[in-house]
Amino acid sequence: MRVLMVSDVYFPRVNGVSTSIETFRRTLAAQGVEVRLVVPRYGDEAEAEGIVRVAGRPVPGDPEDRLVGWRAMHRAVLEAATDCDLIHIQTPFIAHYAGLKAARTLGLPVVATYHTLFEEYLQHYARFIPSGWLRGQARAFSRRQCNALDAVIVPSTAMRDRLAAYGVTAPLHVLPTGIPTAQFAAGDGVAFRQRFGIDAARPLALFVGRVAHEKNIGFLLEALVHARQAQPDVLLVIAGEGPAMADLKAQTAALGLQESVRFIGYLDRQQALPDCYAAADVFVFASRTETQGLVLLEAMAAGLPVIALSEMGTTDILAPGRGAFSPPPNAIAFGETLGHFLNHPAAWRHLQQEAPVYAGEWTDVAMAERLARLYGGLAIPEIAPENPLTVAI
Repeated sequence: MRVLMVSDVYFPRVNGVSTSIETFRRTLAAQGVEVRLVVPRYGDEAEAEGIVRVAGRPVPGDPEDRLVGWRAMHRAVLEAATDCDLIHIQTPFIAHYAGLKAARTLGLPVVATYHTLFEEYLQHYARFIPSGWLRGQARAFSRRQCNALDAVIVPSTAMRDRLAAYGVTAPLHVLPTGIPTAQFAAGDGVAFRQRFGIDAARPLALFVGRVAHEKNIGFLLEALVHARQAQPDVLLVIAGEGPAMADLKAQTAALGLQESVRFIGYLDRQQALPDCYAAADVFVFASRTETQGLVLLEAMAAGLPVIALSEMGTTDILAPGRGAFSPPPNAIAFGETLGHFLNHPAAWRHLQQEAPVYAGEWTDVAMAERLARLYGGLAIPEIAPENPLTVAI
């Protein structure tokens, strides 16, 4: 079986969508599914088999991302899909319309993964527009897009319920992205601490993710103030980059946390990131808009206990209470929990033991098997194709 995945984002742009695409692309091969990609070109990326890059320009105000040409993307997707069995859309921008048009032209089934809860994100980037109006527009936009598809994949039950409340009637399938547990269990924490000059005995809390406003990292800084009352030596390491970096550094200074916070940027996922997880004592996370929260599972796979808010997609991971703890959603309670954890490791040792066992239930292989079965159930063309030569792109 041959599947075309189309997306407005992919590596070297680091985020959850890129990670999900690459994880499934790598693991679906063992299920007899060949995955092709049509994705943006960011610079001088080397040509790779099965990957078509479409030229784009930096998005205004967000130079990490690329805006591909409408016609170029439509043309590339149509050409790449001609001998495919199914099209899988990964983002709701130009890639969505290119993938949908090619599918209907060629008579192929088309699915999409709904990765991002835009209703919660837009208010951070359009602060001068009434939030109620923005939410209504985001819901209507998502409803129209999803109902044009043959099926929608969502990474959590919370996302499924939210889309159903929007009025989405297309079939909704809950299918998280799995993780390569062995990769994250092989980190060298000692080497990481030596590389960044962090004392071997210093308590280290870790956040990994895009440094963006919707990740609620400012909450972690506020919580750190209270954690320091119990454990003055605690260090919060923030691994990632993004548009909120300047604001967060200013907040760090305003709170007097310059010696307690380290921003270290993006890390290579093959070795540096597992090393980073292995170096930490606890993983902290406060996003209220996650559709899944892959980094929680990565941390657990590394044997790292998690302290996180149970909101939206993270609830599926955190609800069983295995390898993780969810304090009340206020900075004081979160900080006090973190401080207690660092001062009483023996009392929390069961989380460290539970974490890798629990993460093993979310492996990339298991999720790829489920996705391959879903593809197989959909890949029966029932739509008479148009003549591709007559379609304007």
